[in-house]
Amino acid sequence: MTAPLLSVRGLRKEFPVRLGAFGDRAATVHALDDLSLDIVEGETLSLVGESGCGKSTTGYCLLNIQRPSAGSVVYKGTDIARLDDEAMRPFRRDLQIVFQDPYSTLNPRMTIGEALSEPILFHGLAPKAALPERLRQLLADVGLSERFATRYPHELSGGQRQRVAIARALACQPRFIVCDEAISALDVSVQAQILNLLLDLQQKYRLTYLFIAHDLAVVRHISDRVGVMYLGRLAELAPAEALFARPLHPYTRALLSAVPTTDRRTATTRQRLQGEVPSPLAPPSGCRFHTRCPQARDLCRTAVPALREVAPGHATACHAVTSPTATNWEETPA
Repeated sequence: MTAPLLSVRGLRKEFPVRLGAFGDRAATVHALDDLSLDIVEGETLSLVGESGCGKSTTGYCLLNIQRPSAGSVVYKGTDIARLDDEAMRPFRRDLQIVFQDPYSTLNPRMTIGEALSEPILFHGLAPKAALPERLRQLLADVGLSERFATRYPHELSGGQRQRVAIARALACQPRFIVCDEAISALDVSVQAQILNLLLDLQQKYRLTYLFIAHDLAVVRHISDRVGVMYLGRLAELAPAEALFARPLHPYTRALLSAVPTTDRRTATTRQRLQGEVPSPLAPPSGCRFHTRCPQARDLCRTAVPALREVAPGHATACHAVTSPTATNWEETPA
């Protein structure tokens, strides 16, 4: 098997917070809990789940933008989760990110050309004399003409700004890019253009993506594999087609059931989740989904289910699932 580009083991992230009117109570937000996965070079691994489930935190921890509380992120044989800012600098070239809101990540006082030149000069990727040609190539890669180099962010549309944000990530000649809700703030027609752009760039430069999104239709279109997260843990991890054809975890089935459709028969058989997502300040014991799961039993309330492979490449964290054909308590007695 090909060695993974990134290997994540036992990743945890906790945020200390102060509660109460005067901040007199200390508490901890458990954002990630024992997350383990491998990301293969050239693939697109998507993370989906409700808001607050830890998708973005996972991306930030993989890039060491936020330092994990525990666990490892191994890249090129080095655990980058333990590196300080100075030691991380050589790895920043390879590991880039595209944020949801490009306007907030672009300096309004810098032209597009200056914004794209900054990482090139910082990492010493080209001499100043070669910058004009390098900028033309970057802008052409994302479908913009060279005249955009003299413009400011406020002069661009949302889709154009996101193209610039992608070009800035490409400026470092990276191997791995985290796309953190990179299209969710765009119009639907523009979303399709940016998606196709990401796919074209992946083929051209052999890029690897961690694609974070809410829109399952988009995820199905762009992904090689999909990870479903719930309250800081992976509920299911599978090849995209296998997951959409036969979801195994009750939470995954509920998410897919909620996808909008014009089919009345599908609309009347939706699996609607009851209750609210528990607080990450005090996550439930056992399976974190048991408070909303229609199949929950006593075992679910006390024992944390391991993420187990039940079919080739298809893993799920559910006590009720032991194979692709045994997916409920009736088939799998407690």
